[in-house]
Amino acid sequence: MNRLPEPPARQPHATTAGQPTPDTTAAAAFLAEIEDAMATAPTTWRDPRPLPAYGPTPPVPQPGRPPMSQRAVDLNTTILTSSVLTIAIGGAATGILWASGHADPTVIGYIAAAPAALAIPILALSRLVKRTKEVVEAAPPVINQTYNGTVNQYAPTVNSTNRGLWASTRNQLPAAE
Repeated sequence: MNRLPEPPARQPHATTAGQPTPDTTAAAAFLAEIEDAMATAPTTWRDPRPLPAYGPTPPVPQPGRPPMSQRAVDLNTTILTSSVLTIAIGGAATGILWASGHADPTVIGYIAAAPAALAIPILALSRLVKRTKEVVEAAPPVINQTYNGTVNQYAPTVNSTNRGLWASTRNQLPAAE
């Protein structure tokens, strides 16, 4: 009969007799100082200025489906809805032909070509209207301002300096003339 080997002896968790106990007061004081510094220092900053309506910054990809242009989304929606419509029309045509017992190639051609013949001009017109609307909405409005008399323009330049581990901004505005 085979015997299993004896398990190894457990390691002690307490300090060995005669050894000094580790002092954790210095580490606790250091952690308390860090927590005090973090409690008084600002950790976030929000820019209160509104975001521009348009500009050169590209869009940021969001989690989920990959980013697509609005045109690609519109075409994708059109394809999905057209495929559902094609299945419904094809199923109805198949049911009618099967119930009547006649499968005339000319009638099948008319049934198959009718949705495409109707959809192409409708899609072309809707795209034309949509593009015209986008062009009108994308153009910024023209603003004409007419002044009579002396006009003073004040366009200050702001110089900012950021220094330190936690940067603090000190803006220096020039004196008004």
